[in-house]
Amino acid sequence: MPVFANTAPDPTADAEQQAVVRIRVPWGLGDDLNMKVHHLNCATMCPYGGRLLSGSGGLTSPAQMICHVLLIETDAGLVLVDSGLGLQDLRMPAQRLGRQLLTLMRPVLDADETAARQVEALGFSTDDVRHIVLTHMDLDHAGGLSDFPKAHVHLHAAEHDAAITRRTPLERSRYRPLQWAHEPTFETYRPTGETWFGFEAVRDLRGLPPEILIIPLLGHSRGHSGVAVETEHGVLLHAGDAYFHRAEMDSDRRRCPPFLDVFQRIVEISSSQRRENQERLRQLARENRGAVRVFSAHDPVELERCQQRAERAA
Repeated sequence: MPVFANTAPDPTADAEQQAVVRIRVPWGLGDDLNMKVHHLNCATMCPYGGRLLSGSGGLTSPAQMICHVLLIETDAGLVLVDSGLGLQDLRMPAQRLGRQLLTLMRPVLDADETAARQVEALGFSTDDVRHIVLTHMDLDHAGGLSDFPKAHVHLHAAEHDAAITRRTPLERSRYRPLQWAHEPTFETYRPTGETWFGFEAVRDLRGLPPEILIIPLLGHSRGHSGVAVETEHGVLLHAGDAYFHRAEMDSDRRRCPPFLDVFQRIVEISSSQRRENQERLRQLARENRGAVRVFSAHDPVELERCQQRAERAA
């Protein structure tokens, strides 16, 4: 079980003493610790609302939201965590995204922001993407699936069921079957076995290295999950839409721009689960500062910080 430095060890201390200042990651690992992780923005959205949505700027100016996607280079091929909007969404926005999202969220619809184009810009083929792990199947997270038709799609079983059955008006709005009309191979899971930092977890995702786990964070949707990725530089937790603004992870006092706060309540499936999981994420971030980096799907400042951190580690 590898360890990650939390504080600089004393070079004069013996090996046993140095181990005291290191943090152990609580799961068994394979040998793929040198995975390279790219932090991508796979859709910019510019809803009106200014600082009531973003926490800064004027009241009437557009805010900026992004779709934070991970591209992971592994021995099993390329892996995406979420997929943002895809090329087909840009070609048929009304049919695949719906007029409500187009009007309220005002996506830029830039082909160069799609995961497919960014994968190609890095010198890969879209066929190199073998797996996509979804935090959930909302239309701004699953839109890129059809650009990678050979990829296996991994997610919580409850989320897959919610997207396929679309039982409520909210779910008929948030899930767009056209985005998976190409009939990808879905790999669905329910949490079993050893926990992860106290959270339920799905380990041993089929065909993926053990450093990638699904962490259920229910509430935003029926099977909403985070995705944990362990690298040689520490642990990343993509928390999806478990929260929307970085200040919600403030361990002293949770803060959220009012429009974002209202939006989360409108689209949640379970308020109690969402709030409980936000509190647990705050605790995780507070107690494992420097070892676990938690970020959400739509905060542009968190994305920029992650990109800068990855550049320094390269």
